[in-house]
Amino acid sequence: MIHYPRFAARFAVLVSELRGKQVTVIGHQRPDADCIGSQVAVCRVLRTNGVDAVCVNPDKVPRRIKFLVGDTPFFMRDEIAPQGRLAVFTDCADHGRAGDKVREMYPAPIACFDHHISNQGFARFDFVDTASSATAEVLTGLFLDADLEIDRVTAQALYTGIMTDTGQFRFASTSERVFRLCAELVARGADPALAGAELYERESFGKLKLLQHFLGSLKMECGGRVCIGVLPQGIFDSIGASVEDTEGLVDYARSIEGVEIGVLIEERTGTIKASLRGMQSVYRMDTIAAQFGGGGHANAAGLNWPGSLAEFYPRLIAALTQRLNEVDAALQ
Repeated sequence: MIHYPRFAARFAVLVSELRGKQVTVIGHQRPDADCIGSQVAVCRVLRTNGVDAVCVNPDKVPRRIKFLVGDTPFFMRDEIAPQGRLAVFTDCADHGRAGDKVREMYPAPIACFDHHISNQGFARFDFVDTASSATAEVLTGLFLDADLEIDRVTAQALYTGIMTDTGQFRFASTSERVFRLCAELVARGADPALAGAELYERESFGKLKLLQHFLGSLKMECGGRVCIGVLPQGIFDSIGASVEDTEGLVDYARSIEGVEIGVLIEERTGTIKASLRGMQSVYRMDTIAAQFGGGGHANAAGLNWPGSLAEFYPRLIAALTQRLNEVDAALQ
């Protein structure tokens, strides 16, 4: 069975062109398991096929997903010179998702593997499938279609990327293909229990204190259809938490009965960061985020906006209210 027939021929051409070359496999800022897992997988498969590949990130690999890396060569952005290296982007919805400096260092990517609905293509070889649950799903299908070796570390990285981006196989993007591909990965050495233990049974005390604060800040808006929580500037230092401890917090806002959109807002110095989660793809969180310079999935998106919370909050409420009204009108 061919999982991605429209990509198969072009992927074979890409692998052939990369043989003997130096390649930098790049992930996005504040990487999650799909990002790191995809980087690990691309890097390892390329290295097995005669490519001098390394992974490069603008941010450190989060504590909870370091187990995915194994002996895969990982470097911070400024530890590897870009000269003579071809760039492959993974899980990046646009060229700037890894930061402006990375975009300047690698202005002409040769390839991009992604699944975000807002990705319009920015590389010579774009492998973007918005119907896929995760970039790791796209890669798993491509590797199997090409009959490329998937070792145990690669299988674990891909499985974990799929597991997290499907919300532990709960989200609407969890398809029959997802389970078929994950079964193949388990057969090649992926350990579901290991992924579960590392990701969900090793919470830091700072994460729980951050969750306590976030839950205490929740506020209902738009007649109870939107729930918003705010993390004020300086909260991480004051309670001993880290930025990576925000992972998954926004899902608590979305999980309340009757809530259709959950929002996490972080106050930074002169900047607002927000994560948006919708119960259904019809709410198009990616286009809401795009109004503030962000992007992402139809159900999950993020943004960074220069300004204050006092400026941002009413604008966000206005955008969400308009979207809810548009959806209501379309259903009448």
